[in-house]
Amino acid sequence: MTEARLPFNLSPESPIGIFDSGVGGLSVWREIARQLPHESTLYVADQGHVPYGIRSLAEVREYAKGITRFLLAQGAKIIVVACNTASGAALRTLRDSFPGLAFVGMEPAVKPAAENTQSGVIAVIATQATFQGELFHSLVERFATGVRLETQFCPGLVDLVERGELDTPETEATLRECLNPLLQAGADHLVLGCTHYPFLAETIIRITGPNVTLVDPAPAVARQTARVLEHQSLCAPANVGTKHTFFTSGSPEVLRGLAHRLVGFEGTIQPVVWRGNDLQTIKGENDVE
Repeated sequence: MTEARLPFNLSPESPIGIFDSGVGGLSVWREIARQLPHESTLYVADQGHVPYGIRSLAEVREYAKGITRFLLAQGAKIIVVACNTASGAALRTLRDSFPGLAFVGMEPAVKPAAENTQSGVIAVIATQATFQGELFHSLVERFATGVRLETQFCPGLVDLVERGELDTPETEATLRECLNPLLQAGADHLVLGCTHYPFLAETIIRITGPNVTLVDPAPAVARQTARVLEHQSLCAPANVGTKHTFFTSGSPEVLRGLAHRLVGFEGTIQPVVWRGNDLQTIKGENDVE
């Protein structure tokens, strides 16, 4: 069903809207900021609902639509769904609901892993919801027919990243339990099927060793965002100053600490709150600069 028309101005000077259930999408934001330095951004961390991976597909679709409406109201010119779970659950719904608005989503990078494997075995780690989505099954049918594909649902990893526990004994133990079956199966490419997982790369590499290649889709998503902006003549001019604003439905203080640690972000962070299916800003003493 098409959403009611919302007033949004598709202008080159407008920001890129990006969202995730939490801080995982910062791995995508980091690549977009690096590859597209003239672009301003709006980033929504729906930490009041994190993690999306344990929620129903219907819930995730409603969250995605509400965040999209919010980003449009803030002036976004394009929406990057920087969350594998939300992409798998809601990307088709978003494109149907908001015609005329460009969306760039995440998908587990099965294709490059399958093309480059030497052992003939590739592995994907992701949330349970990502594996249940139509998008993942479509990727497997299209790109993994000539290889052995191993999948592993890794409960608890998103929560560990959200707490900033990137290299603790608990994190390493959780990762070892998740990864050991994949290593025993002979996988030589490990697809990071959740945007939180790149922040665990150092710990993952310590477990897998140098003979396993990690495949992070974030750089490719940034390149696709650039292609879409160019195709729609929406690239920001170089002489316009950039601004990056973050929003969270959780704690602005928590997001500020994590964003600074993970990607060096020091910009504005504003609290937002869910009222029904709509996301709204809260102006006041809790704003974080």
